[in-house]
Amino acid sequence: MKTCRIELIAPSGYPADLARAERAVARLRAAGHEVVGGGWLHRKFQRFAGTDAERLAELHALGDADGEPADLALAVRGGYGLTRLLADLDYEKIARRSRARPTLLAGHSDFTALQLALLARTGLVTFSGPMLCADFGAAELNRFTWDNFWRLMAAPEYAYAWPAAAPAAAVNVSGMLWGGNLTMLCSLLGTPWWPDVSGGILFVEDVNEPPYRLERMLYQLHHAGVLRRQRALLLGDFSGARAAEDDNGYDVPAVIAQIRRVIDVPIVSGLPFGHRADKATLPVGTAAELQSRAGVVTLRVSGYPHF
Repeated sequence: MKTCRIELIAPSGYPADLARAERAVARLRAAGHEVVGGGWLHRKFQRFAGTDAERLAELHALGDADGEPADLALAVRGGYGLTRLLADLDYEKIARRSRARPTLLAGHSDFTALQLALLARTGLVTFSGPMLCADFGAAELNRFTWDNFWRLMAAPEYAYAWPAAAPAAAVNVSGMLWGGNLTMLCSLLGTPWWPDVSGGILFVEDVNEPPYRLERMLYQLHHAGVLRRQRALLLGDFSGARAAEDDNGYDVPAVIAQIRRVIDVPIVSGLPFGHRADKATLPVGTAAELQSRAGVVTLRVSGYPHF
């Protein structure tokens, strides 16, 4: 594993469990990484990791030309908060510094808002993957998440494979890989921070959303014309999507079956990504190939910045 300089950023919520954050930092340092950027430890405003101005300043600091840049900017946690910052962010400043000497930006959940806004405004490739507290600070470190994160970050191309869910049609498509948290995707529709991607491979996940809300959001993407412009829809994990007692068998598989009936786009499920312990790291805005045959799904990514 290549060691790197890691800047910790908290543009959304504050860490409710500082012990997890400290455990994660200790693990990163034990692996040989330099960890900087602890200002968020002492920031708390309402449900956020600091005021809007403080969190904006932290993100803009990633674009500063002075000082030694980080190799990786890692989100501390998700929650909510980035939506409040989107109109005031200097996207070009962040992207310009990242292009000059790439600082790779990684996180998921609420972080999706920043990732898609950067993609829409600048085309910058970022990474949907683990975060400091929930993943690297877990009581028991998930080796799949840890190993795949560092391997992908250090390689010019990467591939994931998983068993295809039955029934599974043969799929062989290529396009831009993009997406993230389904709720955040829908919240950006119709805004200046929506990346208008056609011919892409869209991946989605969510947490604690009941089946009917998941279906409603997928219908929103369908009615907005987003889904029909994609080469494939790639489904990650929908943790905590519990059906109500009166749903009478209406669960996540029923939602997927319904969406299959209304869109003429391949739907591939089982992607190891989302609010789960074992998660893949996915470059957002890079070239990808998706194949499903002989009972195995393979996702190959390439052309993204790396260490």
